[in-house]
Amino acid sequence: MARIDFGFEDLIGLFCHPRHRRYEVILAAVKERDGPNDPRRVGRWDNGNMTEAGTPEVAVTDVPDDAVLLDVREGDEWAAGHAPGAVHIPMTTIADNLDEVPEGSPIYVVCRSGGRSARATAYLNASGWDAVNVAGGMSAWVAAARPLAADSGRAPEII
Repeated sequence: MARIDFGFEDLIGLFCHPRHRRYEVILAAVKERDGPNDPRRVGRWDNGNMTEAGTPEVAVTDVPDDAVLLDVREGDEWAAGHAPGAVHIPMTTIADNLDEVPEGSPIYVVCRSGGRSARATAYLNASGWDAVNVAGGMSAWVAAARPLAADSGRAPEII
């Protein structure tokens, strides 16, 4: 069995939804413990998202039309609107559903704004996949006028 080397922040990110205040408190404690200049914590802050250093990322406009796309948002977000042809595995369940990760090289990983997908991308890459984060997530997808589908029966939207 391969060893997967993850820090506390990576692990907690898989179990806590970023909308929850508890996640922010735990993340602040981890950053304080490890220090602000710890190389594991140096990343990029952009438009409300922190992307870990070393996580491959592409602009939404650079995602090919025939790309293998993995959406890691929660079920209500997915149902409201998603990219046609994307595979849905919520980030909180990805570790238990690795057999459902689509085959592709690379796999483009997306969430609402890029934070959760960056963590999922790092996890998948450490687990042997070739994954790339989609910068800006589905918010950037809509802004770039990329196509949307919905399971809700209503007009697709990003929530």
